[in-house]
Amino acid sequence: MSVMSADLPSSPSAEAESPASVMLDRLETPSLSRPECPRRVARQIDLLLLAIEALDLGGAEAIVRSAKELNLESVVHGRVHLWRLRTTNAQRDAHQRRPLSLEEGKALVLIISFLARQLTVLVRQLVMGRDQLRSRGLPLNHHFRLADYLERFRAHFRARMNLNRAAVAAYNTDEKLDALALELLECLLFCTGTAGDQRLWTGLFDGEVA
Repeated sequence: MSVMSADLPSSPSAEAESPASVMLDRLETPSLSRPECPRRVARQIDLLLLAIEALDLGGAEAIVRSAKELNLESVVHGRVHLWRLRTTNAQRDAHQRRPLSLEEGKALVLIISFLARQLTVLVRQLVMGRDQLRSRGLPLNHHFRLADYLERFRAHFRARMNLNRAAVAAYNTDEKLDALALELLECLLFCTGTAGDQRLWTGLFDGEVA
């Protein structure tokens, strides 16, 4: 009769999850017809990152640094790879046809929420400033910091998006781009709340879930 060894190999289920998996598992995987982020979701994620860059002069570096701090380097590994993920936005001037995977989308949403929380004070100030200007019937350029954010967002958008696309051409005035920038600012403020990353991720798929 053979004797079974006590040193049995561990089963896959017994192996510890990777740090990236632990983070990504915070966000529920939606039930979709294809296991990838719809184009509308990839676009919104890229625009939120664009808003963060407009808020913070070091935003691009902060995005890459956050991937490391959140143990997401296996998904978002470096600045060049981050650029490739963002060019899955079909409205970009430099656009690649491959879709944004759900894992990549989750990682970017976690990074967005992480940075939004770091920028909470500034985001709140800008939203409050906008509300105060509206209540007084004053233009947005009366708030220096808000005007600065809007100007940078317009510059980023026009430099990186394909202005010949109909969906991009719809933002053909400063006023329309300002409205988009303010909408994204509200979304970033939403991310700073309790379970903001989970609520943002779920909200991105409204109308997309099968």
